[in-house]
Amino acid sequence: MGGGRIAVTSRYLTRDGRPWLPATGEFHFSRYRRDRWREDLLKLRAGGLTGVSSYLFWLHHEETEGELSFAGDLDVRHFAELCAEAGLDFVARIGPWVHAEARNGGLPDWVLAGCVPRSNDPVYLARVRRWYAAVAEQLSGLDHAGGGPVIAVQIDNEYHGGDGHLRTLKDMAQEAGLVAPLWTATAWDGVDLAGTGLLPTYAGYADGFWFDADEGWPESCRTQFGFSHARDGISDGPTEFPFLTCELGGGMATAYHRRPVVTPDDVAAVALTKLGSGANMLGYYMFHGGTNPIGRHSTFQESRATGYPNDLPILSYDFQAPLGEHGQYRRHYHRLRRLHLMLADFGEVLAPMPMVLPGPSPLRWAVRSDGRSAFLFVNNHQPHEPLPSRDGVRFRLELPTTMVELPSLPVTVPAGASFCWPVNLRFAGVSILYATAQPICVVDDDCGRPVLVLAATEGVEAEVVLASGEVFRGLRPGTDCLISIGDDAKVLVLDSANADRLYRGDLGGRRRLLLCADGVVFDGGSLRLHTGRAEPSFSVFPPPSTPPEVAGARVESDVDGCFTRYAVVFDEPPVAPPALPFEQLRAAGQQPERAGVPEDSDFDEAAVYRIDIPAALRAAAYDVLLRLDWQADVGRAYQGDRLVADQFSQGEPWEISLSRLEPGDLTVRLLPVPGSQAELRQVTAVPSYAVTVTGTGWRAEPDWTAAHRPSTVAPRP
Repeated sequence: MGGGRIAVTSRYLTRDGRPWLPATGEFHFSRYRRDRWREDLLKLRAGGLTGVSSYLFWLHHEETEGELSFAGDLDVRHFAELCAEAGLDFVARIGPWVHAEARNGGLPDWVLAGCVPRSNDPVYLARVRRWYAAVAEQLSGLDHAGGGPVIAVQIDNEYHGGDGHLRTLKDMAQEAGLVAPLWTATAWDGVDLAGTGLLPTYAGYADGFWFDADEGWPESCRTQFGFSHARDGISDGPTEFPFLTCELGGGMATAYHRRPVVTPDDVAAVALTKLGSGANMLGYYMFHGGTNPIGRHSTFQESRATGYPNDLPILSYDFQAPLGEHGQYRRHYHRLRRLHLMLADFGEVLAPMPMVLPGPSPLRWAVRSDGRSAFLFVNNHQPHEPLPSRDGVRFRLELPTTMVELPSLPVTVPAGASFCWPVNLRFAGVSILYATAQPICVVDDDCGRPVLVLAATEGVEAEVVLASGEVFRGLRPGTDCLISIGDDAKVLVLDSANADRLYRGDLGGRRRLLLCADGVVFDGGSLRLHTGRAEPSFSVFPPPSTPPEVAGARVESDVDGCFTRYAVVFDEPPVAPPALPFEQLRAAGQQPERAGVPEDSDFDEAAVYRIDIPAALRAAAYDVLLRLDWQADVGRAYQGDRLVADQFSQGEPWEISLSRLEPGDLTVRLLPVPGSQAELRQVTAVPSYAVTVTGTGWRAEPDWTAAHRPSTVAPRP
């Protein structure tokens, strides 16, 4: 996040007059615990995002007419303030209809009575006007122009009527006092936003729960893996606006009738392909999963019982997101980070570059170029229908000022590969003609010389060729693959595995690189590791002048290429608990064929298990995930009569956070697919604890944090 005026050109956004390519992730504050907002926002920031978007669910805030609440987990103002503290922009998606797999699309039941919702019906608009006024009061003083984090407001969602309703809603929001430099609306399926005063934003999903169960892999999802001028896989969109995305699938929700599994490689490939297709904002939905609250009058999930075509779990909204329902790290969180770091350092160069498609080619690739420099994008990954490896590949880029052929020798592009290579890339006065490795970021070494970090493409020989004619081939990517370019600059080529472990953050008053297999957050110049390892470790470049300190542990250092590796050895290491005991109380009864999601009464015939949660585990000074290895159709977990977790099986483990549970055992009810078995095979306790790293050289200078804070949040008037 940073200051500066935000504006829009026909091709890209600008910030303080400079091209700007942001990356935002959806995180629903009211589907997560307030006491963990701050730490998880720092996770998003460490993941390279520049902003957070969130729906405001009217249903969550005013289930009963006149009983409006922004307290506790509903405190949107506090959430926005924490975004600012974390250095993140905030995009408020205010509805009133948001969908998001919520009951009535997020509209309270009482709003539907006596009016035509989602129209200019005066009764409906009067109710919306009160909602907008309440939201405006909460966000008062937090607008970007006033130094706050709110950079954008989205009006409604997936509205396809060309009847002026969206324009009416925007006018009402502004009259209520909402202020933002960007006003947006979702624009897929060729919706016409002319005359609304709203920027169109687009989506891209690898699969969708909303398709028919027997539909197979839809063509509209298949197109997301190919480079195209089409902005949502269906229509090109208006050319007078930049190509901005707000819903690149960070995963996918699970409906009862259709349960897609979206892999981390799927998510990363779609994001890179959209960027290569000209997208100038990456917006993920979801980036952080969550859990539906339960209301006083009803549950809040989308269901066929409430007139919607899909049945969703009552509680779980994990979405297979990069950060899960309980804040757990997933592999695509790490894979996407390298792309986000690239945008932070090279987005200003990339944003003005239009996209050019090559002629017919068996390999999917595209180029973004300003005529001199270019970024070459390749995607050879696709789910369900895997693409083959491609042999004998060389690229010929005929730019107005030069012609570049790369690599020097033909290569094989492996099946499943997706990457970006730079052409005529300049940094620190050095011009790289091309590299067969993806740029990640730039950082200064301990002598102040800039170091360009590249990620090698797995299965392709790394090659760096300078415009001066100097060639570096036969490289062995890794932490010791550091190339000196004259006396003024260096290039570090990491292997793909280490590139997924790479973070960049502020430590000891300067930016540094950090390699860690675990989660990392940077907080005021110090750092925390989120790990479950008995002896966690991390590597830093360049290392601070003094070694780090960890309470209750000694820190051992070693050389890790150009990095310094630190291993944390605890005086009393945390002990990972063994598999937890459980017992089956009852086998499943006879299951009738079900036309839809099971009714509550169906669980009377479920297989029942009791999981014993030891008191010592509850008293442990770390968080615990219960990981259930199970076979069933649907699972529900209870404490007493209270439903605490649920899941539709996708063939994956089911994770439940111990922090959400009260003292006592856990009862799990598993409904089998008719004609099959329901079985709980194993329950494992997976610890996660925070290791705080401090030390003289690891803390910020006294005034450094305040001086670099990008905005000041104004107090509520």
